This record gives sequence, C-alpha cells and structure tokens, in this order.
Amino acid sequence: MKVGIAGAGLLGRLLALRLRAAGHEVHVFDPAAHAEARGAAGWTAAGMLSPVAELECADEAVFRMGLRSLELWPQVLAQLPLPVEFDARGSLLVAHRGDESTARGIVDLLLRKAPAGHAPQQLAPAALRELEPAVQGPPHAWLLPCEGRIHTVQAMQALAAGAAGTHWHWDSPVTAVEPGVLRTAGGDLRFDLVFDVRGTGARPQLPVRGVRGEIFWLHAPGVALQRAVRLLHPRHRVYLVPRAGDIVVVGASEIESEDRSPVSLRSTVELLAAAHSVIPELAEARIVHSESNLRPALPDNLPHLEVRDGLVRINGLFRHGWLIAPALVEQALPEHSA
Repeated sequence: MKVGIAGAGLLGRLLALRLRAAGHEVHVFDPAAHAEARGAAGWTAAGMLSPVAELECADEAVFRMGLRSLELWPQVLAQLPLPVEFDARGSLLVAHRGDESTARGIVDLLLRKAPAGHAPQQLAPAALRELEPAVQGPPHAWLLPCEGRIHTVQAMQALAAGAAGTHWHWDSPVTAVEPGVLRTAGGDLRFDLVFDVRGTGARPQLPVRGVRGEIFWLHAPGVALQRAVRLLHPRHRVYLVPRAGDIVVVGASEIESEDRSPVSLRSTVELLAAAHSVIPELAEARIVHSESNLRPALPDNLPHLEVRDGLVRINGLFRHGWLIAPALVEQALPEHSA
C-alpha cells in the first residue's frame, strides 16, 4: 500500500518502521525542519517505562499496554541500526520522613490496583543501599520490579534511521486528515491508508490540549544510579532517570499551560532541590541542558485509538507516550505490518 503518516514524533517513527518492514510505501509529513528538530514531545521525555507507578493516574488499559510495550521494546530496538540504552530492572519509589502519609496513600492505591507479581515491594534501608547506594536521603523505599527506562533521544534518532526507504517530508505540516487524504498547504494528497499522529497539531479535529512538562539534564560523574527513582512528595512527583555519559535526567513539572518558553525559576528550584534531597552527591552536578515541551492530552487524559477504513488516529498519549506507544502501534496495525 501507499501510506501517509501525519506526524514524525514517536508514533510516526514507530509506524514508519513497522510499515516499511512489511513492504509498504511510506510517506511521513511533519512541520519540523529536519529529523533532529525537537518539536515532538517524545524528544523531551525522560523515558520512564512505569506501568505500575502510572496506575496512580491511569487505568488498567494503560497498565496492560505498558506491560506489553516492555515486551515489545527489545524487539523494536533489535531492528535498529543505532544503539539505544534500555534497562528493565525495575524502578524505585522513595519518600522522606514526614511524607509517610502521602507515600502510603499512593503505595496502598498501587497495591489495590496492581495484579499479583507487579505490586510495590517495600525495601528496608539496607536493601535500598544495596540496590542504589547513591540514594541516601529518603528512609522509605519501594521497588517496582516490572518497570524500566529507555534513552528517548537515542531512540528517536535510531527509529528515523531504522525506517529505511521511508519518504520523510520535513517542513510539511498537515492541516487536516480524512480517510485516505492528508490536507497540506500544497493541496490534498491521496493514499490507500493514512495515520493521524500529530499530537496537539490534530486540533480542531480532536479536542487535544497541551500539558507543559519541564526537565533538566545533570552531568554527575561518579553518581552510580542504575534505576529510575520517583520521590513521593505532598505537592509534586519528582523523578531521576540515569543515562549513559554520567547524565541524570530530572523532571518533570506537569502544568496546565501551552506555554513553550524556557524552564521556569520555580521548576528549577523545586525539582533540583528535590533531586538533591534524594541523592546528596548531586550537589556538584552541572546543569548541562533544560527543556520544556507540551504533552498531547485529551479531556480524560487517556489514549485514543480510532480505526476506520482508510484512516487511523492515535492521540492523547499524555505522560504515557514511551510507556504505551509500541502496544498502541501493534493494536493499530494488526493487518498491515509484519
């Protein structure tokens, strides 16, 4: 088939990879200037693959898709020509003394919602030190064994490189998508099948809003962190995610705003102070990068998959993009991929 994809973010790249592997002619259209332009939300995410932790705000469908995606990611990465850092040894929840009631409320919720074998496992201080010696501040910790992380920047680059033969149309925004048709400033383009994965660009056809997120990259030589760590705090959730090259990613604010300006002073102070309280060794880390972007969310904050003759729409991935994208693509392509 001749396939058109509106959007070259995470979903667009995953779709291109699978459709090209199945032998289809694939055209991808995006307003970004080139493959490395960081307009899509997928570039900014820290890449936590946390199906259990996300049960705090998501439903069982997101949880099941998250578990399936953890199975699919190694298969996807094995097809790519560039290395992508991936780890599935679990993640940690931690809480400071004085925040026990907040932490216990969240952990109890996860214990009720998570099936047997996936529930949080409380760690004694000695067990926490053995798993993650750098985590020195919080005395309360729980291991989520069925979680992981992925290097999002490496993955975005590798997915574009891996979809060999794809026709990438940069600086080419799609204004509307209809069955078999992508509407552009240059006119209507016709395909056998089209995909709308434009995120916030899908308005007004979908009621998508942007939710602002902010992250920091810290260069922290000597800080030996292996797993993603979430600090359970009364006002916000702060996470720390290790990456190759002595980088620790700290995030993320979640602000109901479509402001794309640089990271705010408030987020800088709150997130980095919280990170330092979890890993005191970060005191001498250097801030080498900060970034903000908009996560596409629908009114219910849940993902949307619509399959019609000649048209597939996927949107509303909100804060779950890297967690559920492979499973959503699998559901969208039962008849069209290898």
